[in-house]
Amino acid sequence: MGNEELVFNGSTDEETGSDELLSDDNLRLPDSANVLVRLHAVRAWLTRRHDEATIEAGTAALSLQQAMSGAVDELRPRRRAHQQADTAELLGRAQQQLAEAQQRLATLEEAQALLEDCIAHANGARALVEYYLTVEQLILDNGYSLSGDYPTSRPTQHTPWYDTMVEVLQRVEQIGTPQED
Repeated sequence: MGNEELVFNGSTDEETGSDELLSDDNLRLPDSANVLVRLHAVRAWLTRRHDEATIEAGTAALSLQQAMSGAVDELRPRRRAHQQADTAELLGRAQQQLAEAQQRLATLEEAQALLEDCIAHANGARALVEYYLTVEQLILDNGYSLSGDYPTSRPTQHTPWYDTMVEVLQRVEQIGTPQED
């Protein structure tokens, strides 16, 4: 059992290196890979994606702050009307990017919590199966379809939540099952 804790702990430099390898988007595990390695690979990928989403949200917040300071400059006299329109458009885009980044971040936190719940309530390979089914059901419960390219409730627009949850399902499919040749 000590080795299992080592795999999941992630506190040493050696384990950090393995987390980087296990979180790679192109990771292909051998058919003989232990289920604990598969679980750790999903967990490491979720952690990496969460870290990237955190940076994305911070960058979007900075862009919004810069756009807002530009909007304050627009309040000064002698500015042309088209500059005000450009600033308003920039501000709107920055707000949209921040909202989407925050939604991706919250979705990844939700996905991480679901994984931990599944690990706590199921053992071994069953945890990944339960996790996959839980995420799949959550997508369906939110009015989306997994049979097509688009969610059923918004046929022309993907949401950050939907896109992120579908990526999670794809990662579990990629890592959770042995590869076929």
